[in-house]
This record gives sequence, C-alpha cells and structure tokens, in this order.
Amino acid sequence: MYEWYTRGLSLLRSGSAAAALQLLARAADAEPDSRAIREALARAQFGARRFGDAADSFRSIVADDPAEDYALFGLGLALSRMGDFRGAVEPLALAAAMRPDNKDYANALRHVRATLASRD
Repeated sequence: MYEWYTRGLSLLRSGSAAAALQLLARAADAEPDSRAIREALARAQFGARRFGDAADSFRSIVADDPAEDYALFGLGLALSRMGDFRGAVEPLALAAAMRPDNKDYANALRHVRATLASRD
C-alpha cells in the first residue's frame, strides 16, 4: 500500500495523473481512512479531469475535517470545472478566509465570482 502511494505521488508530480490515479485508487481501497491517500487520490482525479470524482473525494475529506482548507479549495475548483460556479463559491470562500495569504485560493474565488457576475 505504501509503495502504491509513493509511486502514485511520484507519477502525479511528474504530470501522469491518469497513471497515478490507478495506483492511488488501489492505495485508497487498501487504506480508506488515510486522509493523505484520499487527498492524493482527489488530486489525481482532478488532474485526470475526473472532476465529479475529485469533488466527491474532496467533499469526503471536508466532511471529516471541515477546517481542511486545501480540500475546500480542491472541492471548489472541481465544482467550477464542472460548471457549478454557484456551488464553488462557498468552499472557495471558506478556503480563502482560512488562508488569506494564499493567492491561489483568492484568485480561484475571484474567478468564480467574476464568472457568476458576467452571467447575471
């Protein structure tokens, strides 16, 4: 299980999200309570453009720990990639409020809000 996780992370870092997804899914099946594995799996799902799966994975992490800012950010990004900009606002706003120094969080929130404003 640990080898699947470390190899999956290595593949993810090298830009091979689809390959990482296979290994990290196995690791998550073997160790479903590991938040680190679930987060890596969510990142791989996002990178492989499986945004619905990524949103579900990030949502599961947030359900276990509502103060997990990175999972909130990932959830918001996944929802926005699926076109659910209204749904993306809350998790992105929470992540940005928790980490006001994080420019990625603020930029994602600004982008979602601007998209909504242009559609209204």
